[in-house]
Amino acid sequence: MSKELDRTDRRIVEILESHGRTSLADIGKQVGLSGPAVGERLRGLQDRGFIAGFGARLDLKQFGYTIQALVRIKPRSGQLHTVENMIREETRFIACDRVTGDDCYVARLLLKDVAELDDILLPFHDRAETNTSIVKSFVFENRLPPLD
Repeated sequence: MSKELDRTDRRIVEILESHGRTSLADIGKQVGLSGPAVGERLRGLQDRGFIAGFGARLDLKQFGYTIQALVRIKPRSGQLHTVENMIREETRFIACDRVTGDDCYVARLLLKDVAELDDILLPFHDRAETNTSIVKSFVFENRLPPLD
């Protein structure tokens, strides 16, 4: 799929990923196109599914979420769908992957204080085994893969 992107498209995506509020005119200067031409390229990238949407990166600490935890979740027999619904309904889980191996889910959980961990995970204990790791720091987040 990435072979459908030419060098200019890849550069536009890279610029937007690192500086999402860059104007079309400024992107155009960097890639050798006019602002309107960059706008057309962006619409084409969206139409073809390469760009799924635009958003803001939040500093979660400013909202009081000072701790993140990775929670591995292994539902007990017959509890898979119930546990998945519980994960979906707990809004502190900001991401969840269904995985292979001993666990069925790996989820990222936001906490304002480590003491909240028991209150959030206690409802799961009748239906699943959980194993939690507190995130100490980020090596990198949301890095773009090679686009060529």
